[in-house]
Amino acid sequence: MVHDQMVNRYTLSELCAEIGEVLDSSLAPAYWVQAEISSLMERGGHMYLDLVDAPSAGGQGAKMRATLWAGTKEMLCAYFQSETGMSLQKGMAVLVECEVHFHPVYGLSLSIVGIDPTFTIGDIARLKQQTIAQLEKDGLLEAQQLLPLPTLIRKIAVISSPSAAGYEDFKHQLEHSPYGFETTLFGATMQGDGAPKSIIAALEEISVSVSGLSAKRSVSKAVDQAKPVFDCVVIIRGGGASSDLSCFDNYELCAVCAQFELPILSGIGHTRDVSVLDMVAHETLKTPTAVAEWLIHRMDTQASRINDLYTRLRRTADRQIMLRRHRVELLEQRLAACNPEAFYRRGYSLLTKDGKVVRSVAELVPGDRITTHLGDGSVESIVKG
Repeated sequence: MVHDQMVNRYTLSELCAEIGEVLDSSLAPAYWVQAEISSLMERGGHMYLDLVDAPSAGGQGAKMRATLWAGTKEMLCAYFQSETGMSLQKGMAVLVECEVHFHPVYGLSLSIVGIDPTFTIGDIARLKQQTIAQLEKDGLLEAQQLLPLPTLIRKIAVISSPSAAGYEDFKHQLEHSPYGFETTLFGATMQGDGAPKSIIAALEEISVSVSGLSAKRSVSKAVDQAKPVFDCVVIIRGGGASSDLSCFDNYELCAVCAQFELPILSGIGHTRDVSVLDMVAHETLKTPTAVAEWLIHRMDTQASRINDLYTRLRRTADRQIMLRRHRVELLEQRLAACNPEAFYRRGYSLLTKDGKVVRSVAELVPGDRITTHLGDGSVESIVKG
């Protein structure tokens, strides 16, 4: 028994070499593998990935290291980017062509030699449709449309990366308008896996600001507390290629946006695709600049309406004043006709006794002093009979 064990004894290197030979002789040159990228790192021109399979019913799942060597990485990544508009990233489902290798030190691993971008596009589309279906089932897809837009939108909460060129373009447009917009930035990550949670955190911060003002209103009735802290929320993502738009298809993010207490305007910088966030937002524009132009145009429209109302009011007031003036002129004519001066000019006189008008001879007796008023003076007389 001991002799048999001695005959079959291998060094670890020898065993690894035999395993390698068996794998090389029995496996195909390459396999198409469907998996999810659980981690990704670039170093020395190479890309190192961990590929995982979600556990199936009754199964355990799987995990294996994979490498995109520098020689093929640039070509495959450029091809994938051109076809999908996205870069390879954590959490992405992929279909990759792999060679299987066994190394005495590093063990079993895969070398990626090909990739099928249509599989990833299809998976993203499937996940997007799942999000849309769930929002529709929950009655959230059109919830934002039930919120009224303020007539004048001036106070704006902005969710964006502080360093984004699109944010600067947005501010520049508003600052050079005549309407005195007030913007408050709530910084957030606008791409990648962390974007949904970061944007939700910014929305929660805005909600706290609004709730804080409501609490103040319940305590104080001061006039300045009656003004809303924000009229709407603008979510913008600046410039560049539309890489990783899938973060805006995240169900949790879209559900929070759909139920938010203020109208949300989206301008996340893409022209080819519509994200689920665009679908739930109150208003959807293509770029941050387009959002600013929409806000300015809305103020232009309201200003035009105000000017029209002012013109109509002024015309109405002018007509009222003309009618009143005509009536005054008629009254002046009537009063002029009743003026004693006009009475005297027609040859009539006025008789008074003790400052009172004498209307009948029965009011007089001999010896009364009376005054006769004429147009150019008066005459004193004594009644003889």
